[in-house]
Amino acid sequence: MAVTTVESRESWIVASAVLAITTVAFGCAWITPVALTEIANEIGGVRTIPALASSIAWLGAGIGGVLMGWMYRRFGARAIVICGSIMLAAGLAVSTLGASTPLLVGHGLFIGLLGIGAVNAPMYIYISQWFDKRRGSALALISSGSYLAGALWPPVFEKSISAFGWRQTMLMYGVFVVIVVAAIALVFLKAPPESSQGSGETAAETPRFQMRLAPNVAFALLCAAAVLCCIPMAMPQQHMVAFCGDLGISRSTGALLLSVLLGTAFISRQLGGWASDKLGGLNTIFICSGAQALALTAFLFTQSEAGLFFVAALFGLGFSPIVPA
Repeated sequence: MAVTTVESRESWIVASAVLAITTVAFGCAWITPVALTEIANEIGGVRTIPALASSIAWLGAGIGGVLMGWMYRRFGARAIVICGSIMLAAGLAVSTLGASTPLLVGHGLFIGLLGIGAVNAPMYIYISQWFDKRRGSALALISSGSYLAGALWPPVFEKSISAFGWRQTMLMYGVFVVIVVAAIALVFLKAPPESSQGSGETAAETPRFQMRLAPNVAFALLCAAAVLCCIPMAMPQQHMVAFCGDLGISRSTGALLLSVLLGTAFISRQLGGWASDKLGGLNTIFICSGAQALALTAFLFTQSEAGLFFVAALFGLGFSPIVPA
């Protein structure tokens, strides 16, 4: 019997639009890591505050994703993404008011909880309704927005911060976010097609190897695995520029290293989506988590500029496919 599908050319157009939205939105979280030294200098050289701001932005995004997933069901993709873009701009504006409490509030509440939370998790739900046969590849594409943002924006922010300062950079980027994200949402985020498979099963072939666990147990283990994956994943990303400064390597080189790491992460995430469709999510998780551990260990023994470029590229190749898997 022929298997019908909801996938079409329009599905990939919408997925590409969502990728553009997340690439712009996640850029908000990369200004502070690039400007970490400058921000820290305003509070006596203490890096813990700007580093904490970045951390609670991601924590807020995780918590906000649960809330915004419910909001998506009520208001739809277009409305929640536009509201999220406004919150991102508000968070950047609040963050410019001070290098301590305002920075933490702007990042944790506005950029994380209400901003990235609104344009990240709801888009997974939204895009999954446009795909059934190649859902893994589609989710890999849209989940690459954070890494594409990391590859694209740090060198831009480095030049802007050098020319205008970190506060002005945040304000300018906030205006850019609202204009670009709202425009894309208005044009491309349409109602998803009705599923042709009443059971909700994907059309992809069921992998041969499966772990027979109760759904709630599997869900809880995946949540724990995501936390354990993202802790080591975050360290090179958030501290790369400052780490290079400690080693006597320029900030521009540190920003370029970050771009290399996240550029390879973008490429490997697409391969990971394909692997998930072909090998199954569980096998992909096992392979990539092992690769992540090996690459992270290599950072302990690398301090040369050339070595850091090599290890950063390997690290990006290892950890990135885990999320879509």
